[in-house]
Amino acid sequence: MRLLYATFLIVISTCLQLNAQTYTIILGRPTDTSITMSIVFDANVDVVVNCGLSPTTLNLAEVSGQALAGKPLRLTLTGLQPNKKHHYQLSYSKAKGSGSDLSPLYTFHTQRAKGEPFTFLVEADEHLYDKKGIRSLYSICLDNQAKDSADFMISLGDTFGDDHTPELTTSQDMDDLHRDYLQYLGKVCHSMPFFFCLGNHEGETGYYLKQNAPNNIAVWGTLWRKYYYPNPYPDGFYTGNMVQEAHGIAYPENYYAFTWGDALFVVLDVYRHCDVNAKPQNWDWTLGETQYRWMRQTLETSNAMYKFVFAHHTRGQGRGGISTAKGAEWGGYTSNKGQYDFDRYRPGWGLPIHDVMVRTGVNIFFQGHDHLYARDELDGVVYQTVPMPSDSTYAIGMTDNGDAYSGVKMEGSGHLRVRIDDDSTSVEFVRAWLPKDTLGGTHRNGEVGDAYAVRQRLTGIDEVTPRDVIAIMPNPAAQILYIEMSDPDSEPTVRITDMRGTVVHEGTSTTVDVSALSRGAYVVDVRTATQRHCQQIILGRE
Repeated sequence: MRLLYATFLIVISTCLQLNAQTYTIILGRPTDTSITMSIVFDANVDVVVNCGLSPTTLNLAEVSGQALAGKPLRLTLTGLQPNKKHHYQLSYSKAKGSGSDLSPLYTFHTQRAKGEPFTFLVEADEHLYDKKGIRSLYSICLDNQAKDSADFMISLGDTFGDDHTPELTTSQDMDDLHRDYLQYLGKVCHSMPFFFCLGNHEGETGYYLKQNAPNNIAVWGTLWRKYYYPNPYPDGFYTGNMVQEAHGIAYPENYYAFTWGDALFVVLDVYRHCDVNAKPQNWDWTLGETQYRWMRQTLETSNAMYKFVFAHHTRGQGRGGISTAKGAEWGGYTSNKGQYDFDRYRPGWGLPIHDVMVRTGVNIFFQGHDHLYARDELDGVVYQTVPMPSDSTYAIGMTDNGDAYSGVKMEGSGHLRVRIDDDSTSVEFVRAWLPKDTLGGTHRNGEVGDAYAVRQRLTGIDEVTPRDVIAIMPNPAAQILYIEMSDPDSEPTVRITDMRGTVVHEGTSTTVDVSALSRGAYVVDVRTATQRHCQQIILGRE
């Protein structure tokens, strides 16, 4: 193992020499009035950061500190203006009284207001710690991201860790693995805050946390990740994991949610709460009841126009999008029996994760893990798989995992660019190509491989009669749907449509047999001469 890492560190050292820079800045935890930065210098320096709304007037906020060579200096700018683009600059000197050097001007944006368009980016499975990830291509992908003027970027994991030899990996190894990404993320994250979602190879699982604690890959991985990269924790702006862990971890910063403009972002950890074995499958896999209930409450109480959920993969270790969405805790079915067992294995929880997303109007579930671009749709929810940003073969994911997908699927490397606009959300697959692979003219770096748009999912409409006048129940419904009205003499028109707008039932009876309908989300529209009630419900069981 040490020989492997000795070779690995030679590669790192070479890259650092080729990409020598005085410092790196990683922005994180942006809010409406603050932002945190982790700055690593290669020498001991005194640092002052000045920030303002104009590149020529940096008098809004100031923060300072002393950076020690190679160690992150954590600074937080406060007193910022909501929904504004901010400019900032570093002034640093090696000793008090000596001349100061100035950094270039950098920018960031505080929380967007409702109705404000913005862009965010998603990448996944960088894999620079093994032969799958090619550093030169990842650098090109980051250069492409820098052109997108995004408010922030979310990485879906398999980034920092290497759990292939968990019993041999040391704390120093984990430090090296996390530090290695500074030279890459530092290219863009000085002006684009970085959010992280844990992957399986980070090694931060419940099982590893229990092995010879605190001397294990999970504890070391958590501590070094937090040391270099500020991720959200519950602070009033962000919600998330409120359980503080031992061994100096405190808040693990592993799952969290926040609102930005018209969108809710919910980032899940599908590993930390699985402690049965190193690779939990089926019902052994779990978010844990605490995270599940937090997720459900977050989605159910949000009135955001768009809702996005992020995880490294449904159920952690499977392959595919909707092909895994019906199984175990995610979908409620026991795969090998084909029967609905959610209430048996998760008594009192109520709904599988997929049904929660359908019921609360989630637009897109983003995942990585499978190393290709793919999108499926189930019950109105898009299951979007994010490609690697560093696969120079452009085919690893399609070759290994393409058969697990039935919808749109493509080879290629790159990132996703997501634009929230007035009436829709657009998603684009931005391809990254090595220069040698564009010489024939067939491909162009930065080209869009696929694009689509989603609109706000209906969970109700403005023209709604109070529930004590017209009620539709039960929800979910398996056999019969009952419609109750305060005026029993009214003759209603009852129309049921699927999420594509196709009418699947129309009649006047207040008792509707829905047993023949496929399982999924529908909209029930009940109208009388004077009243109307429109409601999204879940119908049917397979």
